[in-house]
Amino acid sequence: MAPLAVILTLLGYFVAVVALGRLTARRGDFYATRSHRWWVVTLGMVSACMSGVSFVSVPGMVAGSGMGYLQMCIGFFLGYLVIAFVLAPLYFRMGSVSIYGWLEKRFGLTAHRTGAWLFFGSQLLRASMRLFLLCITQQLMIFDPLGLPFALNAVVTVGVLLAYTWKGGVRSVVAADILRTVCMVSAIALTVFFIARALPGSLPDTLRESGMTRVFFFDDVNSPNYFWKQLLGGFFIVIAMTGMDQEMMQRNLACRSIRDSQKNLVLSSLLQIVVITGFLLLGVLLYAYAGMAGVAEKGDALFPTVAVNGGLPLIVGILFILGLSAASYGAGGSALTALTTAFVVDILPTPAQKGAFSCTNHPRKGNSCTKERDFVHEYSRIRWIHLLLAAAMAVLVILFGYLMDRGALDAIYTVAGYTYGPILGLFAFGILTRRTFTARRARWAIPVAVIAAPVICLLLNHYSVQLLNGYRFGYELLPLNAALTFLFLLVSSRK
Repeated sequence: MAPLAVILTLLGYFVAVVALGRLTARRGDFYATRSHRWWVVTLGMVSACMSGVSFVSVPGMVAGSGMGYLQMCIGFFLGYLVIAFVLAPLYFRMGSVSIYGWLEKRFGLTAHRTGAWLFFGSQLLRASMRLFLLCITQQLMIFDPLGLPFALNAVVTVGVLLAYTWKGGVRSVVAADILRTVCMVSAIALTVFFIARALPGSLPDTLRESGMTRVFFFDDVNSPNYFWKQLLGGFFIVIAMTGMDQEMMQRNLACRSIRDSQKNLVLSSLLQIVVITGFLLLGVLLYAYAGMAGVAEKGDALFPTVAVNGGLPLIVGILFILGLSAASYGAGGSALTALTTAFVVDILPTPAQKGAFSCTNHPRKGNSCTKERDFVHEYSRIRWIHLLLAAAMAVLVILFGYLMDRGALDAIYTVAGYTYGPILGLFAFGILTRRTFTARRARWAIPVAVIAAPVICLLLNHYSVQLLNGYRFGYELLPLNAALTFLFLLVSSRK
């Protein structure tokens, strides 16, 4: 695929997404205003939980684990039910634009800041990893043929994120999510069609003969693909990475009422299973075509290589670029907006300033949010924070270019296990118990708990084969991390 075709495809997407950002722009809208129709948010949520990492990594993983990722999807769905009927009502009743405000009401300012910093660090790393994967693809197809450095690639990529989130905030993110869903679903469906047409056999025969369509794994408890590990891992991952994630819950808090938010969560979780199944089927076809065409790449490199240099029609490469760009830029813009929201609302203000961010609840008309005049006057400072966070993401992308050597999806879930686990433990302790802390004890007990738990999990993960008779941890590290955090909080708290 010629660099010119790639550049034209990217420019077309850039124009569309920047135009959306301008059309939906609203001054200072970096938080959920609870004014969106639920079905509009649902269309965006279908792709909001996926990114360029999912677009590339999920098809590539079928060679090693078949379609076992659907085991995690079952856990995702169960987790979404908990978010819809436990966490969402909690956040709406609280009337705050930040989900971590609940921690302050329950345990004090230290808990609020601790949860916000954990989210902030994890989101910054995960968003940078997603953009890194996009930059690798762009480097191979555009920047290397033109002799341009990877650092310029990273700066241009982050610059595009700024272009459409600079004014639009959450409204632009929701609009970009809808565009992302359309691009991703179209890319999957049409790529499956073109690859299936290029293969000699029929689609059912290709799937049956591939040996990669196994879904359930019950035979080896030590395997990372073991059913209960995947199910529980997916259950806790979605609760932590969606229900306790400022970026994801901003979308749900943008709905007009609790009932609308619940409709959005349940329906979007079912639609995500359908889309992920499409990704996995695409992966099976990609491996079948690669074997026929003599393509040796596997894993994350499979889809880009087959789509761009695999001898398929030009439209397949264009669809791949369009789907990957929509997934990666949409996720990156959403993450950048959420980081700005978290820093401005949760980390930056003093307790007296937090009154500038509030929401009210009406039983039939739904929720509405207001902002005080002092927040509007701080808009120029918010823009500077937005710009500095974008610069930090660009620096991390460049560093990952030198340091990252593992599957991107695995790396993201590993980071989430060590950072969202303590958040999950902190929320669970507040919801499931009536214990609390004195103000003095909270200042040291909560930070110690959220630091000690990940350190213990890191040591357990490193030495699990020797200590646990060959057992290897998978995504269950996240609930283990949460359980240890819960235990530390229980020991240090009082009735």
